[in-house]
Amino acid sequence: MQGSYWRASYVSFWAGRGEVPEQQSKTVSLNTPGAQGTGEWPMHSPIGGTRVSLRRILWATDFSTCSEAALQYAMAIASRYGAHLYLAHVVRPESFDFVVPEAVTALLEEARRGAEEQMARILVTGRLRGVSHQVIIGVGMLWPVLSKLVQEHEIDMIVAGTHGRTGFRKLLLGSMAQEIFRNAPCPVLTVGPKVHGDLGDGIKARRILFATNFSPASESSANYAVSLARENQADLTLMHVVEEGDDLSAGRRMEVMDSVGRQLRELLPTEKEAEREPEFEVEFGSPSELILKAAEEHKADFIVLGIRRPTHLFGHPTSDTAYQVVCEAGCPVLTVPCDPAAKEASQASRIES
Repeated sequence: MQGSYWRASYVSFWAGRGEVPEQQSKTVSLNTPGAQGTGEWPMHSPIGGTRVSLRRILWATDFSTCSEAALQYAMAIASRYGAHLYLAHVVRPESFDFVVPEAVTALLEEARRGAEEQMARILVTGRLRGVSHQVIIGVGMLWPVLSKLVQEHEIDMIVAGTHGRTGFRKLLLGSMAQEIFRNAPCPVLTVGPKVHGDLGDGIKARRILFATNFSPASESSANYAVSLARENQADLTLMHVVEEGDDLSAGRRMEVMDSVGRQLRELLPTEKEAEREPEFEVEFGSPSELILKAAEEHKADFIVLGIRRPTHLFGHPTSDTAYQVVCEAGCPVLTVPCDPAAKEASQASRIES
């Protein structure tokens, strides 16, 4: 049951409006009725001057209420930027680990048919009318299947919901969202259980909170935060939390705040002044608690975090700031990864130049 077929296979059974044959899915036309935008966020990156592009979005679902809320955001983003939307569900064989082997095949087939029916219910509502889309049902272990989809379809962003499980329940049941954003090579927008799913007239991004620990992912995530703020003429707050500062003197704290403030400013683009002057915050204490507090005080519509992809093959940290923020935030959280190998290559090229 742990063979390569179960780990990586997937099937496509339904292409939606603006049908895209599997072999042509990487060059899908975005000129579908009702689609808007060019797929690009109109700004230059702070590093290298490249544009942030959103042309292919993957909505990963387990058909829960949280996934339904995430679909609202996936559809709104795809419609706004003229992106092609993939609706994906993975049937996971490990759910039947304690079932007698001779019954597993029939149960997997039943689960796959159930997933097809769930997807069909979404499509027949007409909610995706005007959005180029395709449904994919996968069978296998969650991330190996999604990873193959991300690579083959050159996905620019994943959108997922999370139940916000913590403690023993998380240990038993796992977290689909955390597994995705800890491993994804692209940005992931995660909608937690405290986020309202009804977007009304569409996504409103009036206040953006960007929290950074100055990891290698900071530059990439700052790019997305600034881009999102400029596109929506939103207020942007850049924040860093110093975890160990309780024993610092008042004078030393001021020195730390000045130093961190300069580092935050260096993350911003230099080629053009922002239309709205960003705010800068330096706090001392627990990162997850203070990020959530700042998001609430600023009434943030989005939180942007940089996240370092794990270099090991198995397991995740038991305590993860990003996951804690996702579980408790009242707004979606955009996590932007940095591939350590890519970062080292970038640093080497700068040294050589």
